Amino acid sequence: MKRNGILNRHLAGAVAELGHGDGVLVCDAGMPIPDGPRVVDLAFRAGVPTFAEVLEGLLAELVVEGATAATEVREANQEASDLLDGHFPSLDLVSHERLKELSAGARLVVRTGEARPYANVLLRCGVFF
Repeated sequence: MKRNGILNRHLAGAVAELGHGDGVLVCDAGMPIPDGPRVVDLAFRAGVPTFAEVLEGLLAELVVEGATAATEVREANQEASDLLDGHFPSLDLVSHERLKELSAGARLVVRTGEARPYANVLLRCGVFF
């Protein structure tokens, strides 16, 4: 058994398969999930687990070279906006519709139980060297 980090075997396995340039969409419970990417659905109840909890856990294990979120997060969800700004000083912002289009190219989608709007981010994996 793993000592720490991501304990969910489906998510841990999916993270281990990621490579440089792969996309990972961390999304709220309401984000439409496109056909194609592998999906690990962590949603249990509304608000559980939160977007912040899942994002923090993933960032502890991933090298991320870029991130994209919807411009709508700025007005609709200040907490998520602040969280993203804290982690990604060069956060790319696109319309929510464009983010949904981009998510089709993700290799992995991690669905949270987050019930506040626009708590979504598309991460681009980097490399550790």
